[in-house]
Amino acid sequence: MTPLQKSILNAVKRRPMTLRELQNNLQVDNSRLRTTVSAMVATGELSMRNGTYVPGFATYENASAPNTIPCTLVKLAARFGFASRDDGEGDIFIPGRALHGAMPNDKINVKLFDHPRVEGSSEGEVVEVTVPNNRFAGTVCLSEDGRMAVEPDGCRDVKFLLAKQGSEGVHLGDKVGFLITHRGNRHSDHRAAVVEKFGSSDYASECAKAILYGRNVRQEFPPEVLEEARAYDNATIDPAEAAKRLDLRGIPIFTIDSAETKDIDDAISLQKLEDGYELGVHIADVSHYVRPGSALNEEAFERATSIYYADKVIPMLPTQLSNGICSLNEGEDRLAFSCLMRLDENGEIRSYKFVKSVICSRVKGVYKEINALLEPAEDADLTDLKTKYEAVLDQLPTMDELYRKRLVLRKARGGMEIESNEAKLVMDENGRCIDIVKRDRGTSECMIEEFMLLANQCAANAGRTNKVPFVYRVHEAPDAEKMEKLSATLLACGLNAKFKNPIPTQLELAALLDETRGQPIQIPVHTGILRSMQKARYAPQPLGHYGLVLADYAHFTSPIRRYPDLAIHRILTEMLEGASQSQLQRDFNEFAQQASEKSSKQEVAAVRIERDVEDLYKAEYMHNHLGEVYTGTVAGITPRGVFVELDNTVEGFVPAAQLCKGEPQVIDGVSMLDPLTGKSWMLGSSMKIQVAAADVALGRIDFEYMVE
Repeated sequence: MTPLQKSILNAVKRRPMTLRELQNNLQVDNSRLRTTVSAMVATGELSMRNGTYVPGFATYENASAPNTIPCTLVKLAARFGFASRDDGEGDIFIPGRALHGAMPNDKINVKLFDHPRVEGSSEGEVVEVTVPNNRFAGTVCLSEDGRMAVEPDGCRDVKFLLAKQGSEGVHLGDKVGFLITHRGNRHSDHRAAVVEKFGSSDYASECAKAILYGRNVRQEFPPEVLEEARAYDNATIDPAEAAKRLDLRGIPIFTIDSAETKDIDDAISLQKLEDGYELGVHIADVSHYVRPGSALNEEAFERATSIYYADKVIPMLPTQLSNGICSLNEGEDRLAFSCLMRLDENGEIRSYKFVKSVICSRVKGVYKEINALLEPAEDADLTDLKTKYEAVLDQLPTMDELYRKRLVLRKARGGMEIESNEAKLVMDENGRCIDIVKRDRGTSECMIEEFMLLANQCAANAGRTNKVPFVYRVHEAPDAEKMEKLSATLLACGLNAKFKNPIPTQLELAALLDETRGQPIQIPVHTGILRSMQKARYAPQPLGHYGLVLADYAHFTSPIRRYPDLAIHRILTEMLEGASQSQLQRDFNEFAQQASEKSSKQEVAAVRIERDVEDLYKAEYMHNHLGEVYTGTVAGITPRGVFVELDNTVEGFVPAAQLCKGEPQVIDGVSMLDPLTGKSWMLGSSMKIQVAAADVALGRIDFEYMVE
C-alpha cells in the first residue's frame, strides 16, 4: 500500500468523506487522487456510501471476532479464494485483493469482515501467511504481455512469470513442477522457477505425474526403507515361526482377485457343516514383518494407503513385501492372520476366533473365471477352468449358497447398495487411454466383499467387547439438514421420499435405491443419496457404520495397502499373546488415535488423487472422439448448465446457453426450463450430445447439445 493509499484509508476511517473533502484534507493533486481512489474502490479497500467514501470490505474490522483466525487456504481462483478454518468451523470466503498473494495450502491468519457482502456468510482478509506452500504443479502458458509464465493446477487464470534460469527447454503447454521463488503482495507479483519437467499436457500420464508432484505424494521409498525391504528379497517363511502357528496348509484355501492383482492380501476357505458353515478369511500377516519403530513402519504410517490409478500403483509398502513375502501367492507358504467363523444355517455369525496361521493358497482365482463357473453361459466349454480350480471347485457352490443367505440378511437390516458407476481404463503400450469400460460386479466380487465384511465385523467386535484401544471404520448417521434437502430433491423427481423422521432409516433409503436401480433416474438418485451421507472415516471409538447397518465394523482384511488394517493386526496380536487390558491401553491408546487421524486424512487425499487422475484419462480418451455423437443421461443441473453422463461413465458439461434461448430457470435443482420455448430437461432424462472439447490438463469435457 502506497503512502497516499494509507493516508486516504486513515482519513475515511475517522469519518466518511467526499472526494472534495479528501482533497482538502490531504492537499493532493486532484487527478492523482481520483485515480488512487478509483483503484482502491476496485480492490475493495474503499466503498462508496451515500456519496461519501468509507473503508471497504477488505479493511473492515470485526471487534466481536478474534483478532485473527488460523486457517488453510484450500481454493484459489483469479478473483477469490476459500480458507478452511483450522478449528473445523467451516470455510471463509476471501475476495481477490484480500488474499494478498496467499496460495493453496498456505497456513494463514484471517481477519473476518464486519460487513460481509452476503448476509450471514463468513468473509475475511488474509493478514498473514504463517507457513507458505511454495511447491506446485502447473501448465506453462503466456502472460498477458507475452512472457513465459505458469498457471498452477486448480488455480484457473492465476499466472506467475517464470525465471529464465531453469526454464530452458520448457515449451508452451508443458506440465511442470515449480517453486515460487519470490512472493509479492499480489499473485501477479509472484515469480516461479521450474524444478521438474513432465512433458506435454496433451497426455494424461504426464498430467498425472504433475498431480502427484503438486500434492507431495511420496513416490520413492527412502534409502533406509529400501534397505530394510531388501532383507526380504526372494524371502520364504521362517520354519521356526511357522511351527508356532496353526498349520492350515492342508485346507483348500485360495484367493480371488482381478487378473492383474499382484498384492494379494486375502484368501478364503469354506466348509459346509451339519448345522451351518465354517468360513475362514485368511489375511497376510504384514504385522509380523512391519514392526513398530522400523523404517518400514514409519513410512507405511506416513503413506497410510496405496494409491491406485489407471494401470499404476503407488504402494504403501515396497514390492519385496507387497508383491513378495506378504502376498498370498499361489503355491507358496505364507504367514497369515486368520479369522475362523462359525455361521448358522441362515448365515448368522455364531462364534469366531482369530489365530496366527500358516497357509498355502491352492490357486490364484480370478473374478471373471469364478463368475463363469458360478453362472455358466449356455454351451460354454468350462473344461480348462474346472481343471484350474479342481482343488477348490467343490467349495464354489457352497460359497454361493452362503453369500445368497448373507445377502438376504443384509437386505433385511437395510444395508445400502449404492451403484457407483466405476470405470475401468484400458491403456495401450504407451500408457494412453484407448477405451473406458463400465466396471461390472459379478457374483464373485460381491461374494468376496461379503466374506471380508464378516471378518471386518468380527475384528471390530473383538476390539469393542474387550474394551481395548482400536481403529474402527465408522460411518455416522447423516445430517438432518442434508436429508431434508435430499428429500425435497427426490420428491421433485416424483419419488416417494417422505421420511418418517428427520434422519431416514437405512431401510427407507435402501428402498429408494432399489426402486430406481436400472432406471434412467438411477444415476442422480444414487449419487444424491451418497453425497448427502457423512464420509466414512477411521476413529478410535466404536461409532458403528450407518451405511452397512452394523454396530461393529473395522478394516482388517487389507494390511498390504491400508495402514488401519495393519494397526489392528498389531493390537489383536498382543491380545492373542495375553496382554492385559491395562498393558494394551498403555501400548495403543495414543497409537490408535494417531493412526485413525492420519489414515483418515491420507485416505481423503488418495481418493481425490485417484478421481482427478481418472478425469485426466477420460478427457484423453474423449479427445480422440471429438465430434462424435452419443446419447447420455442428465446427471446434474445447475444455473450454468447441465452435466450429462454417458454409458461408459464419462461426464461432460452442456452450457445453459446452448439449451435455452431465454434466461434458464432451474426448478428444485432437478430440472431446467427455457421459458421462451417451453422446453425442459430433468434429472434422469436422456440427451443427445456431441463431444465438443476435451481438455486433458483440466480433466474437463464439454458437450454440445444436439437438437433431436
